[in-house]
Amino acid sequence: MHPVTAVQSEYSAWSRDVETTVGDTLRELGVALVAYSPLGRGFLTGAVDVTALPAGDARLRLPRFRTTDNEVIADAVRTLAAAKGVAPAQLAPAWVQARSAHLGVAVVPIPGTKRVKWLEQNVAATGVELTADETAALDGLAARTVGGRY
Repeated sequence: MHPVTAVQSEYSAWSRDVETTVGDTLRELGVALVAYSPLGRGFLTGAVDVTALPAGDARLRLPRFRTTDNEVIADAVRTLAAAKGVAPAQLAPAWVQARSAHLGVAVVPIPGTKRVKWLEQNVAATGVELTADETAALDGLAARTVGGRY
């Protein structure tokens, strides 16, 4: 059995830095990408109201969570998910997994959760297949993101 090598990095429809920073190296070395935070720290689920985050929420330190300008991104994910009949929390990791062909390496999304309900939703996301039009619609979201990752 050959050892499998992977790199873990944040990767989602609104955080695609890996494509321009290490994408070529991943392909060259045949290294897989373990994509953490494919739900954009919960934002892409459409359930995060940045104006209502509690004072101790770590996301408040992140520029993307200190503006309401990104609501258009969550709205786009919600709209596309509703049209497809899936939850936004399933659509977002399905897009990440579908990026494997574009990146030329295996991509494994690893959404975090503390609840069985969300774990079941995450597992169901592996069965969501996106059309070329759906993928293209999500591809354009990163360019519309306001604020850096950190």
